[in-house]
Amino acid sequence: MNWTYTLSGLLVGLIVGITGVGGGSLMTPLLVLLFGVSPATAVGTDLLFASLTKTLGGWVNGRRGMVEWKVAGLLSLGSLPAAVITLVLLKYLALDKNTLGSLVTGMLSVALLLTAAALLFRSRIKQFAQRNDGTVCGLHRRYLSAATVVTGIVVGTLVTLSSVGAGVLGTVALMFLYPRMPPAKVVGTDIVHAVPLTAVAGLGHLALGTVDLVLLGSLLMGSWPGIYIGSHLSARMPEKVLRPVLVTMLLAIGCRMVFV
Repeated sequence: MNWTYTLSGLLVGLIVGITGVGGGSLMTPLLVLLFGVSPATAVGTDLLFASLTKTLGGWVNGRRGMVEWKVAGLLSLGSLPAAVITLVLLKYLALDKNTLGSLVTGMLSVALLLTAAALLFRSRIKQFAQRNDGTVCGLHRRYLSAATVVTGIVVGTLVTLSSVGAGVLGTVALMFLYPRMPPAKVVGTDIVHAVPLTAVAGLGHLALGTVDLVLLGSLLMGSWPGIYIGSHLSARMPEKVLRPVLVTMLLAIGCRMVFV
């Protein structure tokens, strides 16, 4: 066990507990930039880390009735096959370490910048989706199920390659597609969808040999108490302060990952 990894898990767990932002957008870059973990191993380890940490949250939200199971099913209909196909392609292509690292780093940079943009414009996206005229209203009437499956495909591919996307990007996509869904159900549905997605993608990376189990254990030792403490502090932290800080962090990390 490496206690610096545990301390990092505690820090990320606190931030996730306070803000609700997915750990992938913080943990994976931290492992790559600060600890020098290879990008592929950082992604694979973080995916299993995410599946284990989100399982309890998914169970709690399900028990509380905060999940739209049909929507979660439609997302999974797209994301799980996309994750499997992406993993099969990675296995079939048998990329060398440097090429795989470059691919993962590039996807991670894109995912982080998209996450920052989603956080920055989340309120405006929701307001636009709630308008009673225009293309969004037409989308809801005719193509909503198909659009949800396509969203799952995009998220599944992005998560498998970068470990980022199942949190902020997933919730913003749901806010756009289902603007009348209560925010608590948006979060609960996104968490429930993320559990099987990160588990499938993480187990696939484990089969590919891009998971460090010792690192995983060290991170979990810190993250579980961090999330618990952070969730109790969240009510005291003003969102108007937290959101700009998070957006700035993600933009900086995303730009930095471009030059890894």
